[in-house]
Amino acid sequence: MREWLEADGLGGFASGTAAGVRTRRYHGLLLAATRPPAERVMLVNGYEAWLELPEGRVELSSHHYAPDTTHPDGVTRLVDFAADPWPRWTHALPGGRRLVSELFVPHGHAAVTLGWRLEGGGVARLHLRLLLSGRDFHTLQRENGELHFNAVQGEGRLTWQPYAVHPPVVALTDAAYRHEPQWYRQFLYTAEQARGLDAIEDLASPGVLSWDLGAAEARLILTVPGLDGGLLAETRPPAAVYERLRASEDERRARLGVGLARAAESYLVRRGSGRSIIAGYPWFGDWGRDTFIALRGLCLARGRLADAGSILASWAGAVSEGMLPNRFPDRGDTPEYNSVDASLWFVVVVGEYFAEAARHRTPVPQPEAAVLWTAVEQILDGFARGTRYGVRLDDDGLLAAGVPGAQLTWMDAKVGDWVVTPRVGKPVEVQCLWLNALVVARRRHARFDEWLERGRASFAARFFDRALGHAYDVVDVDHVPGRLDASLRPNQIFAVGGLPVPLLEGEQARLVVDVVEARLWTPLGPRTLAPGSPGYASRYEGGVLQRDGAYHQGTVWPWLAGAFIEAWVRVRGGGAIARAEAGRRFLPAIRAHLSDAGIGHVSEIVDAELPHTERGCPFQAWSVGEWLRIERLLEGDD
Repeated sequence: MREWLEADGLGGFASGTAAGVRTRRYHGLLLAATRPPAERVMLVNGYEAWLELPEGRVELSSHHYAPDTTHPDGVTRLVDFAADPWPRWTHALPGGRRLVSELFVPHGHAAVTLGWRLEGGGVARLHLRLLLSGRDFHTLQRENGELHFNAVQGEGRLTWQPYAVHPPVVALTDAAYRHEPQWYRQFLYTAEQARGLDAIEDLASPGVLSWDLGAAEARLILTVPGLDGGLLAETRPPAAVYERLRASEDERRARLGVGLARAAESYLVRRGSGRSIIAGYPWFGDWGRDTFIALRGLCLARGRLADAGSILASWAGAVSEGMLPNRFPDRGDTPEYNSVDASLWFVVVVGEYFAEAARHRTPVPQPEAAVLWTAVEQILDGFARGTRYGVRLDDDGLLAAGVPGAQLTWMDAKVGDWVVTPRVGKPVEVQCLWLNALVVARRRHARFDEWLERGRASFAARFFDRALGHAYDVVDVDHVPGRLDASLRPNQIFAVGGLPVPLLEGEQARLVVDVVEARLWTPLGPRTLAPGSPGYASRYEGGVLQRDGAYHQGTVWPWLAGAFIEAWVRVRGGGAIARAEAGRRFLPAIRAHLSDAGIGHVSEIVDAELPHTERGCPFQAWSVGEWLRIERLLEGDD
């Protein structure tokens, strides 16, 4: 299923499928973050559209209804879809004519603009029924007596507010409007059904908008008061506002470039007076671990240093007991501090941010630098003293972490009380992050040297097993000295690539890269567990229990491709020849993926076995960020 995404830079977005049939509860035309980037609400889900022609009525839209019916038949007239520079559909009409429709979300506005153009001339009248809800974007609406159909009409605008607890929708348009309320029932979202979730929704339509397409193109702007970015203060006709937005957005997107560089912009959002990164669309918020990993490609690799500094500074103020939160909830103000690695990723990326600023000869503002370095020290000192969930510096200089019932590493699936991959003890990538974080801190304070040297010696002595030919995934499992988890997972790759300082070199590094490539690698990234291992899952499908049970038990995560490809290049000397070979070897499949699933973006996960079906979130920030970072690495100078 090919999906498109339009994001507003505030945390709201519009999304759907290339075929125009909504398959997710998240597919919609107007989703607004009422407290950017959080508290997102679905306001306008879609529309029913048709033409009145001399030949009769011609349907333009299609929806899937329970139990299994697609109606009306507009999708059968769809002859072309283009995603660049924004979604555009072409429908074939009787007599050789065509109707071209488009939509885009203007940056910085909680709004969506829609346009329809008749090609071939003649008589045609377009009719449109908006399909409204007014719900938290994770939930579904059923027919009820509390929804208000009332329409407030003014010059060039219409306003509906289905529920008093959610903001109104304002339509800027020169369309004629006929108030004719009715419910559309039993929409079936097949992607939700396949995930074992509720999949039925009813939507409300207050009336019919109509345009004479033979006289002029149809234009419609939907926006939200208070989040409209000045659109509702406009005094010009709606068509003129539309053309201004269209020209401005076309110019902005041209400046961003093409491919992943343009996709990257979708994830950079406002949080308060600062900035943050949405972990993925359509259902994620801003998560700590995802933010710091993604930032390297979304910001640093693109020279967006001001954005990087703003994002890091925004998170720096959230340090508590030496930990940064793994996520801010979509509703409420209490962050969740259930991650051992998010804080360490922050420290590593702070180091890379300062390095990039020096490379660009761009001084970091002193107040910002002070905030970042203070957070770095609070994290490392807090971890060393001991903090939540048993996180502490052990006598061997390595970082112990974990308690029963908690999931602290990036392999964090949990269903009820079942932690699928607990990894309690000393996980390999956590040690790589810890020691890299100490390298960052020692640049300012020599007091971190002793921890670093003790930890490096212990890592070298304890993690690589020559008989296995690879590193352990966890040592001192469940905090039992000497208990080892020898599962073949990709986490060990961070000892060779993906971080500034490798901890394995020479023959050991080459063996790790070779075994990961031989046993784990797929065209879009490494499997999370080697085939044949206990618990290995070849497919990510079924209900919540089945899917979460497979999440890190074989399922491919494309964001890990960044660390693997960097490691692959490093063990071959890191020069131009190795980079060119890596480009030929790995990039074609990666670039081909940009035309699948989330168009122009990178998926969250992929099935472990052929045909490697894309799963999970179709627009994932750290996947996009790591692929951008690797593109820069492979194009770099010697």
